Amino acid sequence: MRMHPHRKHSHSDAPDTAAAFRRLAELDDGPDRRELRQEVVAAWLPMADRIAARFRNRGESLEDLRQVAALGLVKAVDRYDPERGAFESFAVPTVVGEVKRHFRDHMWALHVPRRVQDLRNRVRTARRDLVSTTSGRSPTVAEVAAEAGLSEEDTLVGLDALESFSALSLDAELPGADDGYSLGDTLGSSDPAIDVLVDREAVKPGLRRLPEREQTILYMRFFRDMTQSSIARSLGISQMHVSRLISRSCDRLRDEVMRDAA
Repeated sequence: MRMHPHRKHSHSDAPDTAAAFRRLAELDDGPDRRELRQEVVAAWLPMADRIAARFRNRGESLEDLRQVAALGLVKAVDRYDPERGAFESFAVPTVVGEVKRHFRDHMWALHVPRRVQDLRNRVRTARRDLVSTTSGRSPTVAEVAAEAGLSEEDTLVGLDALESFSALSLDAELPGADDGYSLGDTLGSSDPAIDVLVDREAVKPGLRRLPEREQTILYMRFFRDMTQSSIARSLGISQMHVSRLISRSCDRLRDEVMRDAA
C-alpha cells in the first residue's frame, strides 16, 4: 500500500497513513501485517526523532533518546484506534511520555521514590512559571507551593529532589577545601572495638556471679596482662591451678552467654 508523506497535516511532513492504519486493523497477525506495521513505524520515525531532540542536553545521549522515542512510537502504532481521531494526536503524547518515563526511571543516580520524583517535577514547573512574574527574583517556598498546589512540606521535598538528580563522587573535593579533603574522607569506618564492647557487656553478669578468687584471676590475666606464673606467685597457688581456674571460668562464662543468646 503506497503512503503519501506530504499531504496536509498538522506538520508539513506528517505522512498520510490513515489508509494503512485502517488496513492494519483489518489484517490478522502474519507477514503482511508485520510488514505494513513496519512501514507505518518507519513513516512516522522522523516525528519520534524530533521529539527526542527536544530532550537533548539533559544528561542522556541523543542516540539513546531516539531509541526510547522509537519504542514509544511502536507502542503508539500498536495501541492506536483509527476510529478515535488522527494518529499524530495520539502518538505525540505517547512518545513524549515514554521519553519522560525513561528520565524518571533511569537517569537518577540513586533510586528515588516515584512520589518524590513527581514532587520534583511539579516544583520545577512551578518555579519556571513563577520566574516570569517575580522579575527574576527566586520565588519563595510559599509562592512555589501555591503555584504547584502543594503543601510547603511537600514543596521542600521537591526542592531537595531538584538538587539530587545526580550524585557526587566520593573523590570530589568538599566546597571550600583547599587541601584536597574529599567527601570520602568524611566517612567513618568499622571500629573493631565495637565487637569487643558487645562481648564485654555480654559477660558482665556472669563475671559478677563468679567466686571472688576467679574474678581476681581473670582480672589479673586479661586486664593487667599478667602471666599465669605471676598470678600463681601473687596468690600463693600453683601455675597449673591458675590455668585450670581460668579455663573453668571461661567455659562457664561462654556457656552462660550462649544460653542467654539462645
